[in-house]
Amino acid sequence: MDQAPLVRARNVHKAFHHVEVLKGIDLDVKAGEVVVILGPSGSGKSTFLRCINRLETIDKGSIFVDGEQIGYQLRNGKLQPLSNRAIATQRSKIGMVFQQFNLYPHMTVLQNVIEAPIGVHGRSRDEAITEARELLAKVGMSHKVNAYPRQLSGGQQQRVAIARALAIRPTLMLFDEPTSALDPELVGEVLTTMRSLADQGLTMIVVTHEIGFAREAADRVVFMDGGRVVEEGSPEAVLENPRHPRTRSFLSRFI
Repeated sequence: MDQAPLVRARNVHKAFHHVEVLKGIDLDVKAGEVVVILGPSGSGKSTFLRCINRLETIDKGSIFVDGEQIGYQLRNGKLQPLSNRAIATQRSKIGMVFQQFNLYPHMTVLQNVIEAPIGVHGRSRDEAITEARELLAKVGMSHKVNAYPRQLSGGQQQRVAIARALAIRPTLMLFDEPTSALDPELVGEVLTTMRSLADQGLTMIVVTHEIGFAREAADRVVFMDGGRVVEEGSPEAVLENPRHPRTRSFLSRFI
């Protein structure tokens, strides 16, 4: 039997102020798979990503991560909302990297990375520091452990943010346009870090406009438009020979 998907979304709907942003999203992501979501601004990509770790509540449908329904629990045959504490526990298994780096400005690089492992996961300080140094080495930031965010470039801050997300030992990593706030010359260093993570088998869902990253690192590309999944398939299929006119129109801007 095939292994159950790590992420399973079914008929996911979400509206803001009566404007429907997600209109029935279905998506499976296997463990170890890298899925890149493309689409125009306003297509619902980032909203869907935020729904996966319950930063946004959904109005209809279901999302499961590693066998657990996000935000709900079945009790006595009925779905009941989870407490904030239980949701926080679910969220603690999902790493997320945002457009903005969201580093604590009053903490050093090392302090930023060890904050969650110690404060949320209860690891010892020595263990957290050892692992943080390993992660910072992995993202090429060993030389900046004692620096403060204001002393770093945007690309360096984003690589620290990736190390911080990895420090919780996530089963799933979500990237919400992680290079969109960077100057063009800094984009490459972050994408290189992400490609390295993909090569190591980390399960990743990446919302991005970086077509090159999708072509080189994705196992599957999903194109969203108008709150729906319009097309999905291998990078070769979607990027080189898209079937849907909307996908072709979108990709033509990058050629």
